[in-house]
Amino acid sequence: MRIAYSPCPNDTFVFHAMAHGLIPGTPKLDVMYADIDITNGLAASYDGSESTSREVPDVLKISYAALPYVLDRFALLPCGGALGRGCGPLVLTADASTDAAQLATRTVAVPSERSTAYMLFRLWAAQHVPGGLGRIVVLPFHEIMPAVRDGSVDAGLVIHEARFTYQTYGLHMLADMGVWWEADTGLPIPLGAIIARRSLDGRAISDWIRASVEYAWKYPQASQAYVMAHAQEMDPSVAQQHISLYVNEFTGNLGDSGYQAVYALLNRAADEGLVPHINPEQLRSY
Repeated sequence: MRIAYSPCPNDTFVFHAMAHGLIPGTPKLDVMYADIDITNGLAASYDGSESTSREVPDVLKISYAALPYVLDRFALLPCGGALGRGCGPLVLTADASTDAAQLATRTVAVPSERSTAYMLFRLWAAQHVPGGLGRIVVLPFHEIMPAVRDGSVDAGLVIHEARFTYQTYGLHMLADMGVWWEADTGLPIPLGAIIARRSLDGRAISDWIRASVEYAWKYPQASQAYVMAHAQEMDPSVAQQHISLYVNEFTGNLGDSGYQAVYALLNRAADEGLVPHINPEQLRSY
């Protein structure tokens, strides 16, 4: 079975047991490590033809922002993804006096225009930036904080471990998208989804992933070497913070509140014209 997920600590922690043949019944995995922007594009390119079937993995980690475009071909799995509280993207500036309204005339760097982070940023800006956002530039996420620090851009939308390290760049948090979302909706924040081709046995795949999550929780040290091998020179303490934040109860099972959060986010984004509307029944396949 071909699977694609990021080299980030939360994903390698979750899928370690599956990738290493430690979950009974799991087929041998052919793993692609890829940035979520790449997996979003792969999922969108799959049309069921033989050529795209060869090119696109069977199971992928994608942004929830990309989900409405692929739900006819892929099913959302109820486990393995990233959804939680206190884990939202941050808007950072070098000048502590910058306020939200000023972003209407400033340049903001974002990691992708197809990400859940950018979707949340757009929804937040609709409430807090009169007249709309200024110039948006896309940079690899690891380049955003240096660009803000050095004045190449006025603000940056950051994700992943940047939440734990931005102060070392002398930066200031203008807004936390997770805090805003939770205060506005009372719901956890959806970030990354695990999807599988609808032609496959999604229930069995979900069982394998859930077993891999449970193994990771039971034997947290077992995956350490695998996690750090893919953590892009990340400090081990930061990698552990990353795992602790993004791997939580919703990783094991989305549950009612998880599905409610996903639909609330996608429905609000659709109302803003950011994504197509979806039928909520499409979300619960297993």
